[in-house]
Amino acid sequence: MKPSRAKAPLSIVAVIVCAFAFAGVLYTEDVGLLRSATVFTLGACFKQDELSGEGGDGGVGGSRRIKFDPEKCNVMKGTWVYNASIKPTYTDETCPYVDLQVSCGKNGRPDSDYLNWEWQPDECDLPRFDPEAALEKLRGKRLMFVGDSLQRGQWQSFVCLVESYIPAEQKSMRRGRALSVFKAKEYNASIEFYWAPFLVQSNSDLHIIGDPNKRILRVDSILKHAKNWKGVDILVFNTYVWWMSGLRIKSLWGSFTNGEEGFEELDAPIAYRIGLKTWANWVDSTIDPNKTRVFFTTMSPTHMRSADWHNRKGIRCYNETIPVLEKGYWGSGSDLRIMKVVSSIVDRMKVPVTFINITQISEHRKDAHTSVYTEIQGKVLDDEQKLNPKKYADCIHWCLPGVPDTWNQLFYAYL
Repeated sequence: MKPSRAKAPLSIVAVIVCAFAFAGVLYTEDVGLLRSATVFTLGACFKQDELSGEGGDGGVGGSRRIKFDPEKCNVMKGTWVYNASIKPTYTDETCPYVDLQVSCGKNGRPDSDYLNWEWQPDECDLPRFDPEAALEKLRGKRLMFVGDSLQRGQWQSFVCLVESYIPAEQKSMRRGRALSVFKAKEYNASIEFYWAPFLVQSNSDLHIIGDPNKRILRVDSILKHAKNWKGVDILVFNTYVWWMSGLRIKSLWGSFTNGEEGFEELDAPIAYRIGLKTWANWVDSTIDPNKTRVFFTTMSPTHMRSADWHNRKGIRCYNETIPVLEKGYWGSGSDLRIMKVVSSIVDRMKVPVTFINITQISEHRKDAHTSVYTEIQGKVLDDEQKLNPKKYADCIHWCLPGVPDTWNQLFYAYL
């Protein structure tokens, strides 16, 4: 569509700026750490007819905004905006599938403002999660989240976002140690979670070893887990925080049945690279991209150092009630080396992988962790434990409802 005559053409200055920006993309090897559908775009320079300036909300300061398009919108750049009118789709009381570990409301969290923050990208409008549309997209399909407890939180969030739209007799849940399956019978769809915290095999998969120094990974072996991923229509992987529990990773080549001797201690990023290559090789050799879509949820940041956000008297994320509002904030809970490992490996894969890039947006949300409103070994922290946040505050996991719902808003947009 040609622009109307009433509209002024791009100014010479704007054209020059865009030209330089385009040249910068051509000659810069590292435009961003993750080459996903959500990263850098020149659409604002060359696609003026697709902007929503006329009849749209105009954005902050009257800037013209793009209707969401994963090829053009950089969702990593944006702001958390407080919206008092937001009503969560579910609560940890109404959704029966939320684990006690992340049921902050049930566990006594007194504030609720953390539920009223919306992520607003600078360049576009992120579509709201539509449960009925999401279920239609899953009709006749299997969706499986694969990874650690943070990925389990994203799975529970997704299930809770859609389950209230399904009659009781048309849904079911089967929880297992490795595989849990929620079924929406009317849609002939399943939303599943498979526990594989390292993706590759380890001696701490089902029988969890609390001491990271005693964990041993078979960094070249994935088939024991991966046989459960075959035939799935949509796979969403993650693995990060378990790799960061120690500076060195005990890595083993060969079978555990031959004993656990002969392991090699590797720096965490090196072991992570080997493990992720094993995953990538399996995806490339096994997945038919015409039948299966592959997503990768990037690392979920932790908030263990209150000095990161200039609260030197704070105790981790304890008693934090508002996000970090500093633009582009990046704390010590996200490892750039790991981001680069993921980017470099996925760049070389034959099968397309779409990033659900949650890292930057979650960096700001120091207020949304479970903190002391969680459980240990199946029991909610008692009053005495809650008064000892240095020991008990969990600044890794997220309250539900909460931030993982925004992760699924991104995921839904890509679906």
